[in-house]
Amino acid sequence: NLHPLSLNADMEKEAGILKREMKISLTFQKQAYAVFFVVILSLVRGITYSDEIGIALEAPMAILAFTFCADTYTQEIASKRSEIWRLCPMKKRINSIYRRVVIQEMFLLAVAVIGYGLFFLFQNPNINGMGQGGIENEICQFFVYFAAIAVTLGFWGLLSNLISCLFRNMWVGIGSCMVLWLITNSSIGNRIFGAWNLFSYSFRKLEDISDFSWIYGKVVCISIGIMAVAVLPKIIKKRG
Repeated sequence: NLHPLSLNADMEKEAGILKREMKISLTFQKQAYAVFFVVILSLVRGITYSDEIGIALEAPMAILAFTFCADTYTQEIASKRSEIWRLCPMKKRINSIYRRVVIQEMFLLAVAVIGYGLFFLFQNPNINGMGQGGIENEICQFFVYFAAIAVTLGFWGLLSNLISCLFRNMWVGIGSCMVLWLITNSSIGNRIFGAWNLFSYSFRKLEDISDFSWIYGKVVCISIGIMAVAVLPKIIKKRG
């Protein structure tokens, strides 16, 4: 059994590590522009029905995710800490990146939830859209949005970080994700990929609430995200 003092020391050490990672990955500037982004979006992106809030938020939040997370590792290079970073054990380096990604994704998810509420605050949308009304429907609609946006944020954040690590350049990660975003978040992408599109949630049929075929697109996002997590240690080991 662990001694209480030893356990307490370990907990304090973990808390200190987490606090340091939060300070590195969630700078004031990043937090400020993320919040500013959703405030402006909720003011200028017009909607009529509450059903449209998820559509209004998903694609822009994807952009925020891949720009927000692209420097998760490359900031070590930009700040000239990479040489010191390389002296750390590989397991410690990988765990540090994973912690930073989780911290950033949790923050972005909170911002996405705030953004959802801001649309109600600023635009007061009709909650009886598409013939569906009632508070229960609104609650279900929010939880569906929450699940979809969590997958979207995770996918784009992991992908941008992976590409940035591969090329050791955050702008390559952002640019590559932007190209993919333009392809998939378009009518052409919708026609080509259909329910398997990365933005299948945004292109779903609002008038048919029983149609959950858009989940296939989110399965694709989850699958690629899992592969990104699995491949990342190999890339860090090879690229340093």
